[in-house]
Amino acid sequence: MSAFPNIPAPRNEPVLTYAPGSPERADLSAALKQVGTEQADIPAIVAGREVRSGTTRDVVTPHNHRHVLAKVHEADQATIGAAITTAVEAQHDWARWPFEDRAAVFLKAADLLAGPWRQIVNAATMLGQSKTSYQAEIDAACEMIDFLRFNVYFAERLLAEQPISGPGTWNRMDHRPLEGFVYAITPFNFTSIGGNLPTAPAILGNVAFWKPARTATLSNYYLFKVLEEAGLPPGVINFVSGNSGSITDQVLAHPQLAGIHFTGSTDVFRLLWSTVSEHLADYAGYPRLVGETGGKDFIVAHASADVDALATAMVRGAYEYQGQKCSAASRAYIPASAWPKVRSRVTDMIADIRMGDVVDFRTFMGAIIDRKAFSSITEYITAAQNDPKAEVVAGGGFDDSEGYFIQPTLLRVDDPTNVAMCEEMFGPVLTVYVYPDVEWSDMLALADRTSPYALTGAVFAQDRQAILEASQVLRFAAGNFYINDKPTGAVVGQQPFGGARASGTNDKAGSTLNLLRWISPRTIKETFAPPTDYRYPHMEAE
Repeated sequence: MSAFPNIPAPRNEPVLTYAPGSPERADLSAALKQVGTEQADIPAIVAGREVRSGTTRDVVTPHNHRHVLAKVHEADQATIGAAITTAVEAQHDWARWPFEDRAAVFLKAADLLAGPWRQIVNAATMLGQSKTSYQAEIDAACEMIDFLRFNVYFAERLLAEQPISGPGTWNRMDHRPLEGFVYAITPFNFTSIGGNLPTAPAILGNVAFWKPARTATLSNYYLFKVLEEAGLPPGVINFVSGNSGSITDQVLAHPQLAGIHFTGSTDVFRLLWSTVSEHLADYAGYPRLVGETGGKDFIVAHASADVDALATAMVRGAYEYQGQKCSAASRAYIPASAWPKVRSRVTDMIADIRMGDVVDFRTFMGAIIDRKAFSSITEYITAAQNDPKAEVVAGGGFDDSEGYFIQPTLLRVDDPTNVAMCEEMFGPVLTVYVYPDVEWSDMLALADRTSPYALTGAVFAQDRQAILEASQVLRFAAGNFYINDKPTGAVVGQQPFGGARASGTNDKAGSTLNLLRWISPRTIKETFAPPTDYRYPHMEAE
């Protein structure tokens, strides 16, 4: 490895506007037509080879679930085993590549995604995951590009961390990758997380078994093709889809499991952790477990809050991408003095929201990802409709006849411990508790203890003392804390993302902190003139 690879200084990828008449709007429209009419045949990719089992499942469009976008070949036991074996074999050479050569692969992938692949990946995200053009752009394009560029930059900084040396010695740190493979289990809701979970460890010489979410396989497959075009060697990342339980059972039983990089539900991560503990004696080392899980993200408003800013944050924070962000605003504490105006502003905006096919650029909300999620969310809405201590202030309707559509829904409850204030719904439902203004301090304590999660949260206030108090009381209630802004929209390099408590290990994707988890350092001490006598000076006679 050269001492000074001189990695280009990263900058956040500019977000394209897709305004009427813009070239990017025309390019995206063409890509939507292409992706929407060409039914993809997606194999497992193991050591650079396409493996088709013949047993397939459909990837459908959530807002039109009769439209099949792709057929995905589900890996059998032999393919899963080969994906593990070939990844471990590939690490022998990959870990020995100079850092600048590994870095070049991912920097090239970033440029390919910023250029010729941008609208294909955006279109696949829009159609496969029902994201609007803007939500796809900030995710599948900009955030993924940022992850690739910034992670290379962060890795260079990490490698530059070296110990001091005393007289006659040279101390240095060998930032080794983990021995074995990393199991990357990626979610449906962010294409960029799908790409980041296997690539962040790979930048540091690790290899990965990438299991994409069933409902995001199309966009993730295109990201994998970008990596291939960028020169990623066969086997460094193997792309395998199939039955989650069968894959995970086989992967977690393998002695060369070196780590898990996970984004998904709290229950699944806890199951992974407990299963790893059962196999602990069988592993070559202690696997690194890195997970970002659930959230019941809050907005706490003070009586001094700017009502217009607060209402806008509630609507954007709760309903963008149908509330299917782990950071989405899900509960809000609003002072009684502000509630009439907040209610009016929020309900007016909800009434104006356009929901439907994301191919229509005027759409603000698409559909829920699949039937299982649709059923779970609508059960909460139905329960609130039948609860005499709850009010459906706006929305509350749903229809799955064509797509999995749920209206943006605003609930108000009389009890701050109502299930709608405590449990993660992962949909377009925001629950409000209205509190007496004088109980501000009590509400902060309540917000801290109401939920087991600690992912994101926001405070709205013009009173600086109120902001200070909220920041202190809620210090451990959110890994990403926002002041006078919605609790969503973390940007790589600006707001490293992650939470604690039941929300994960808080290893902060988009920062050096995450990359630290994927190295196993070796300290090297070289002595230039070693001693030749075992005796020390104090042993000499007087």
